[in-house]
Amino acid sequence: MTEAVTQSAVVIPQLIVGLGNPEPKYDQTRHNIGFAAVDAISRSWQIPLAENRKFQGEYGEGMAPGGGKIRLLKPLTYMNRSGQSIQAVTSWYKLPPESVLVIYDDMDLPLGKTRLRLSGSAGGHNGMKSAIAHLSTQNFPRLRIGIGKPKNSTNGDNSESVSHVLGKFSTTETQLMSLVLQFVVECVELSLKQGVEKAMNRCNSRTVELL
Repeated sequence: MTEAVTQSAVVIPQLIVGLGNPEPKYDQTRHNIGFAAVDAISRSWQIPLAENRKFQGEYGEGMAPGGGKIRLLKPLTYMNRSGQSIQAVTSWYKLPPESVLVIYDDMDLPLGKTRLRLSGSAGGHNGMKSAIAHLSTQNFPRLRIGIGKPKNSTNGDNSESVSHVLGKFSTTETQLMSLVLQFVVECVELSLKQGVEKAMNRCNSRTVELL
């Protein structure tokens, strides 16, 4: 029993990636909540982001809460090629895939819910498909942020899903999402201090709600 425990190393992220699309028209859309999460982390930890052509994204590095070095990335390749940007950073710094924490939107989770996992499939998310293809593995942590389903969702209507993910949050939803992003920053900090597995208990059990 003790052998199994010592073998499973604690997973501490070294690169935090938020998925989204560049261009002003995608700002504040549901599909860009990964970008918003990295922006929130950047502000909270005072790590400025700047465009880095070599990494095909906005990139910043600094000290994380807890003292370790951390890197932040927003790929500017468009969602379905996000993996190119991620791979550029991991190759340059020789980072193992399991040190990459990817944050992105999930329609299957309701607003206010987050899900932290150590590995898993892309679940139909084009940004994650690209990340998995370029990292050549599904074994890297990810934090999904719930954006809910379209209100009048009919199964199989792809155009409704597209307009939902590329739509903007309502005023009330925006207020809720700012609380969710605060919680995401907490979850990521916990992942860095205690490892992703321990952070999962907290991040997966709570639903963020407006008071």
